[in-house]
Amino acid sequence: MKEAIAILTGGGPAPGMNTVVGSVAKTFLQKGYRVIGLHGGYSGLFTTDGRTVDIDFPLADDIFNRGGSFLQMSRFKPSQKDFDENFNLEFFKKNNVKLLVTVGGDDTASTANRIAAFLEAKKYPVSNIHVPKTIDNDLPLPDGMPTFGYQSAKDKGAVIARTVYVDARTSGNWFVLAAMGRSAGHLAFGIGSACHYPMIVIPEMFNKTEITVQKIVDLVVSAIVKRKIMGMDYGAAIISEGVFHELSAEEIKKSGVNFSYDDHGHPELGKVSKAHIFNEMLENRLKELGIKVKSRPVEIGYEVRCQTPVAYDLVYCSLLGMGVYKLFEQGNTGCMVYVNPEGFVWPLYLKDLEDPATHKIPPRLVNLGCDKVQAFIDNVLAYITPEDYEAAKKYVKNPEAFDFRKILNW
Repeated sequence: MKEAIAILTGGGPAPGMNTVVGSVAKTFLQKGYRVIGLHGGYSGLFTTDGRTVDIDFPLADDIFNRGGSFLQMSRFKPSQKDFDENFNLEFFKKNNVKLLVTVGGDDTASTANRIAAFLEAKKYPVSNIHVPKTIDNDLPLPDGMPTFGYQSAKDKGAVIARTVYVDARTSGNWFVLAAMGRSAGHLAFGIGSACHYPMIVIPEMFNKTEITVQKIVDLVVSAIVKRKIMGMDYGAAIISEGVFHELSAEEIKKSGVNFSYDDHGHPELGKVSKAHIFNEMLENRLKELGIKVKSRPVEIGYEVRCQTPVAYDLVYCSLLGMGVYKLFEQGNTGCMVYVNPEGFVWPLYLKDLEDPATHKIPPRLVNLGCDKVQAFIDNVLAYITPEDYEAAKKYVKNPEAFDFRKILNW
């Protein structure tokens, strides 16, 4: 029987999913392998009637440059009971599967390792190679390499944010945008800096003080007042949804948000309009201060996850997909495929990224100290400084309370 590989996509979508799947398929098909796609993420491996599809070359060629994921995704996380009672070992045996390729985040990678260990214990060893993705760009890849999908999501987000900024200038209003980013502010900062937004708020900025609802709102107020001093009655602020992760239970209660949680224990931020919440809090604060400004909320989230990949991700994801075969041919397993800035493919093991104490992968945060970030904070963001106190008194009684660096305790 012809040797086969199986490939699945887990978690949420990111631009380039189909590019990876198509490139993996094209490469292995040309080497004589059968390529089986699994719908429903891992759920298809824990049932006898999982949906599969044979991916041939024309299909791979048809999907490789499309957004979304041709293979339907899922956040299904198998329990130990699932392994004990429901694992479909026959799928691997009857199809002569030699490699399981998984495309997803760190949760997807961890489950892949569990499956590989389970199959080895059952005397049916199957190699597993993972392709890491996230539009959040928070996986700590070496050399500062982005996670695939980030560049495309940032590009689409910037298109939306630029249009919103033009609307603000045209109508003399303010807009409050919220951007995806569960643990880090890369997407919000990337979009905001690309569009020269006068205020960007990300969790990393609160490295010297506790995040509170009022501090988040007052940073935006600081920008509004500064722009008024500059003779500009419009603007936009972008806030990373990740600030919710750092708020205390008491502060979350103040915001009025009640989160549900997914199978991996993460708060389902996508079910709540963070932009609406931030905007409402801002309106209340402005009313309290007696500042007349109209503001509108805009959410940037699901709109960018299935964006058609830009050229960067088309090339990057193609290399990742082809890199899977190189690692497999070398005998690597239980690893992620990594392409360095010079285009070389290497295996990357989860243990190399894990915190040795917690065995969890710490998120890669925005580096506030680098020149790129500091340049935008110092030269593009608008906020009250001591030099503005006298002029700011026209709008707020205590300008010092809205001093950007004092709010952040910098």
